[in-house]
Amino acid sequence: MTRIRLLPETIVNRIAAGEVIERPAAAARELVENALDAGARRIAVAIDGGGIARIDVSDDGAGMSAGELALCVLRHATSKLADDDLIRIATLGFRGEALPSIGAAARLSITSRPHGADAAHAISVDGGAVSAVGPASGPPGTRVVVRDLFFATPARRKFLKSPRVEAEAVEAAIRRLALAAADVAFRCERDGRVAFDLPAQSREARIAALLGPEAAAALLPVSGERASFGALLRLSGFACAPLVNRATAAAQTLVVNGRPVADPTLRTAVRVAYRDVIPSGRHGVVALFLDLPPEELDVNVHPAKAEVRFRDPDGVRGLVIGAIGRALAGGAGLTALAPRFAPPPRPGLRLVPPAPRAGFAEASLPLAAAPAARVLPLPDRYHGPFATAPAPQPAPEFPLGAPVAQVLDTYIIAVAADGGLVLVDQHAAHERLTHEALREQALAGGVRTQPLLLPAVVDLPQSDVARLLDHTAGLARLGLEIEAFGPGALLVRALPAALGAPDPAGLLRDLAEEFAESGEATALDAKLDAVIARMACHGSIRAGRRLGAPEMDALLRQMEATPRAATCSHGRPTFLKLSKVEIEKLFGRR
Repeated sequence: MTRIRLLPETIVNRIAAGEVIERPAAAARELVENALDAGARRIAVAIDGGGIARIDVSDDGAGMSAGELALCVLRHATSKLADDDLIRIATLGFRGEALPSIGAAARLSITSRPHGADAAHAISVDGGAVSAVGPASGPPGTRVVVRDLFFATPARRKFLKSPRVEAEAVEAAIRRLALAAADVAFRCERDGRVAFDLPAQSREARIAALLGPEAAAALLPVSGERASFGALLRLSGFACAPLVNRATAAAQTLVVNGRPVADPTLRTAVRVAYRDVIPSGRHGVVALFLDLPPEELDVNVHPAKAEVRFRDPDGVRGLVIGAIGRALAGGAGLTALAPRFAPPPRPGLRLVPPAPRAGFAEASLPLAAAPAARVLPLPDRYHGPFATAPAPQPAPEFPLGAPVAQVLDTYIIAVAADGGLVLVDQHAAHERLTHEALREQALAGGVRTQPLLLPAVVDLPQSDVARLLDHTAGLARLGLEIEAFGPGALLVRALPAALGAPDPAGLLRDLAEEFAESGEATALDAKLDAVIARMACHGSIRAGRRLGAPEMDALLRQMEATPRAATCSHGRPTFLKLSKVEIEKLFGRR
């Protein structure tokens, strides 16, 4: 008896649905891509219940006749391949599986009318059962409504996240498509509320509208060309100046031949292009558009078409890195550029906790809030941004030595007892101190708070507001007290005392991104260190602040008594040391 059997068509379609339509965002993306391929100039998307209850996509594209409607819900039926060539793909979709897959897993209805036709026609698919095509009313174009997604495949449905999270994923997918097609008007609604409504506009205007005013003010044009195997690769778009960066790569839009992708080759190139000018762990904000002949890439390597395979990945990577590098070199915000060749902290320099000195406890932790001490000027014959301290005798029990000067209002120069020089990054160092102080307080039961005299109102995207409000109790234990303040805003009543007076908007935005990246199911306690690291960065002494001799000395002493003080919360070194022998070798004395 044979054990091999052919599966029923309904089961085949449901398997295909699981591969192509893994969540509401995938269904919405497929429907919008169909609209774009149909030449739509305006697309409207409305969802309810995270897209699980309803996805409604309307467009003014070419529309379909009654005969085409009957074919569009059959597997492997497509209008997007003019012949059997699977290499030269010039459309966003081509497999002919999206509509039958959606119809196999949900209740699907399609109403369409070609331009110039007297009437529209409609067809429906309910869990794989296809109705006959019938007359209907409707304007030129196509309207697709998906209801009760995955009702026919309950195993898939139980793995979906909350409606809010699924709605955010749908909106993010539509935003990426709207960025890719700026010449098409887009409207997106979530549970009756308008998320965005954009007219057809220039690419720069579309990017500015979707990335926000901060990014819009820092956009730098990116362009470049490169020959590859006789073909021409063209890159265009915008990259934000380094001072505008994000905690995750969610603000990076990468478009290849009009198709938004999350391609590892392109993401790596963006990371390499920015790594000299932004802190480790941060991500640049870009919207890049790569155009190349269709035969130079394979779009059939990922079920969701999120990745592509380039014929010349090295050429693509080099084009992206070079073009972004040129844009950043000519733009603002490069003052924080850090050399890649800076040596790591010497393994031989051990941080030995010293015995506390009188008066040290009062001068150590509140550096972020302490007023800048008087800076002693240099003699007039010297010029440059130096601040000096009296020349103390370095004590052997202090590995980081005695501070003698502050350079560029950012770095502390100290002389160690062995004659070596220590260079300390004041921001990175104090970031670690703040991190460890907050962590110790949190583990001891709660972070000390500092109520604000005037509560601060912070405007944020509704998704970020909801995400932060979900962690209200946990954030309160960390000294951050927030509450809802209408749609799209939060009221900040208190901040952790150890942070001094950071910008609440920047702090809340980074925390929201941290929660989004780690996932809604992860408890705050499990991501405590990551959240505290984000908070510590906002409460640390900034580069550019002048410090007096007592403050510099207190900073060094507390570094010696703090665990993990050799690096900041982002893994960068907090200090570098040159021994006397190394200095003598640099000057040819040895």
